[in-house]
Amino acid sequence: MHSSKDDFKWFGEGFDGFPKRLPDDCVEYAIYILDPVLQDSQIRERLRKVHSAANVLTKHLLKGFIWQREPFGLELVRENGTSLLRGRTNYGDSVEDEWLIVYVLRQLSIQFEIIWIKVVDTDGEFLLVEAANALPRWLNPEIANNRVWLNSGRLLIIPHRGGAEQTSNTRRMSGALTLQEASQFIEEDHSRLLHSPLVEAEAFYRLRNYPKQIADSLHHALAKIPRSLAYVLHENAAYVNPAVEAFYLRDPIAMRPLQTTSSRDHVFPPNDLVATLVKFTKVGYAQLKSQHFSAPPSWAGVSAEQVSAKLKAQAETGMKLTCGFEMLMSDPQNQDTKAVREIKLLLEDIATGEDELPSDNAMSTWTKREDDEAWLDINFEDLEKELGGKATGDTTRPSGGFGDKSAEENLRKMVARFEDFLNDDDAGSEGAQCLDEMDNDDDDGDSEEGNSISSEDEDKEVSFDEAQFATMMREMMGVPAETEAAASNADRNPDQPPHLNTDESSDAEATSEEEEIRRLTQLMEAELKDAGALQIDRASKVKELQKQRLERNQDNLAADDSDHESGDENDGVNIDYNLAKNLLESFKSQAGMAGPGGNLMGLMGLQMPRDEDDAGKRYET
Repeated sequence: MHSSKDDFKWFGEGFDGFPKRLPDDCVEYAIYILDPVLQDSQIRERLRKVHSAANVLTKHLLKGFIWQREPFGLELVRENGTSLLRGRTNYGDSVEDEWLIVYVLRQLSIQFEIIWIKVVDTDGEFLLVEAANALPRWLNPEIANNRVWLNSGRLLIIPHRGGAEQTSNTRRMSGALTLQEASQFIEEDHSRLLHSPLVEAEAFYRLRNYPKQIADSLHHALAKIPRSLAYVLHENAAYVNPAVEAFYLRDPIAMRPLQTTSSRDHVFPPNDLVATLVKFTKVGYAQLKSQHFSAPPSWAGVSAEQVSAKLKAQAETGMKLTCGFEMLMSDPQNQDTKAVREIKLLLEDIATGEDELPSDNAMSTWTKREDDEAWLDINFEDLEKELGGKATGDTTRPSGGFGDKSAEENLRKMVARFEDFLNDDDAGSEGAQCLDEMDNDDDDGDSEEGNSISSEDEDKEVSFDEAQFATMMREMMGVPAETEAAASNADRNPDQPPHLNTDESSDAEATSEEEEIRRLTQLMEAELKDAGALQIDRASKVKELQKQRLERNQDNLAADDSDHESGDENDGVNIDYNLAKNLLESFKSQAGMAGPGGNLMGLMGLQMPRDEDDAGKRYET
């Protein structure tokens, strides 16, 4: 097996630094022209054309779009003697920004067939992560780096072997690749690159709704904010995201400027409030709305003055947004950022009289609309039905599902994949498998003996002893050995031998298993009833149960005194009490979440209440 190469050299071997890694929430992209015939000057000329086309494309597609943290951008650079276009974008919490960049790059590759695009993020080849269930077995993370490229709108993969003829070059391609080796392979013989429509469809699945998704990722809402802030946002709506992030990531130090009541100490004092349209990203709006934030002293009476719930919501949104701008402008760490510098220049123009604040008549011409916030609501009942594959398909509900449509479709796809895997008879312990022409090459080095393993042997490896499992269940429930033997003898037909490999024998065994499961359920229910676990009014049975346990313990202690040679340490244990105690403790340890205890009781039709009273008593004490 080939070891993974990371180009790391120790001291004395030409140490050139530690391996580089992208920061979190970053995507990096590079555009190459891999043509050995072209000179470097010709490559740079063509790259400038690509750069200009990228600017035109983004200006057309992203008109009015707001990036969560950093925008898409390319820069002409020269690395290791090669000219290329490179860019890096920090998308923050908005993963949609990352996929928007993939969409733009794919459109560029369709427009220019001579370019080869490589895009990675903190996880590496994230396009392969999206297509994980459709990848060939040989394409694992250890050798995946630098193998995935975009060209002419297609996703192409460098193969790990070059066919039947094994040369030094093809042996090198079977391991991890450096960027130089991958570029050389494309220059020499790009016709051998692999293109799988199935892998491509899975990798680009999130691009199915583009370019419509670009507009759908924004949310418009009315907010009551100071007139000066409305002027700033009207000049550039993209200023909203740095303020939302400052509000979302606030700390006590950042909130100090909000504690003063003097208007002179505020950049945007809560005076002359106006209702205006604010454009958010959906991620930013969700971050703003989800935060529970008490109004600072200067905003204390603003929300109380509103008469309707709608106006109060607008005032609350405006209060949070304005406080975010206050924290953004007051934080010394943000003074050198582009947004803060530009906002200060706009406010200086107002202070010096070079510009004026918009009047009510001017603001009346601004667009005012409110988008539906139904995408914020999650119906957890519908979510559980989707997870369980029991969706009703009811289209009369206003929400149309448990939340955002894209999240609902992704969840359905995940459940469908899981069901396909469970129904796949060929799937083994290593996960879902797929057919690929390279899989056969991957097995060339294996022996015929290793490849001739039958499915029966595989079934034996993953099978379990049903009789042993039933015995363990009886022991857990406290069923005596005599009862177990009697149940076993009753299930067996005396006229039929115990081991007959016939269809009637299989049907009889299946019927016997169903009856056995039913009997075990009834016994478990009886045990729980005896222990009082199924009684709703348990207070009336407490004294009786304590009395019964005391009598049993006394009898068991007397039996232990009379016979010390038996060596049975379990004579004095109340199995019924232990069963109920273990079940209840198992349920309690789940802390209101899913677990084996709750699932077992749910199968028996029991809905146990939350353990809130005990928690409340603990906090009170």
